[in-house]
Amino acid sequence: MRRPLACLIPLLLVASPAIARDSLGIFESWGAFRDPVAGQSAPRCYAIAQPQVRRGRTPQGFASVGTWPRAHVRGQVHIRLSRARSPDAPVRLSVGERRFTLVAGQVDAWAPDARTDAQIIAAMRSATSMSVSSVGADGRAFADSYALRGAATAIDAAALGCARLR
Repeated sequence: MRRPLACLIPLLLVASPAIARDSLGIFESWGAFRDPVAGQSAPRCYAIAQPQVRRGRTPQGFASVGTWPRAHVRGQVHIRLSRARSPDAPVRLSVGERRFTLVAGQVDAWAPDARTDAQIIAAMRSATSMSVSSVGADGRAFADSYALRGAATAIDAAALGCARLR
């Protein structure tokens, strides 16, 4: 239990260093957090995880599912890629047997709409792993893999963490 928490701490510092977070729980390799003050759409709650470690290096990316009750956003999937992608390269998410094409910036990717967010989260609840793949700015293909054990509980904890704040 301490190892996932230790891995999430650096991730959270990079993701948003100036905001105090309330931990809602650590569930396997996924954590759930609430940012009490996050601008006009405050608060926000999210489940978050880092990609699995490969070849002794911890990738810098993350996967998250966020809720911003005052902005009427619930269950929004956000992926931070571990590397900058080639501008023309698609970003593909594989969750179990399901495949999704994401809308992407240089290092961030999202579902194209709320319906796809819901489909991704439903797939995450029943799968054991997911991976996001693209082609890096250097022309080499890459993939970030995530274990999904604990993801459903973290997503639920994040949703409950902001449930009374609507």
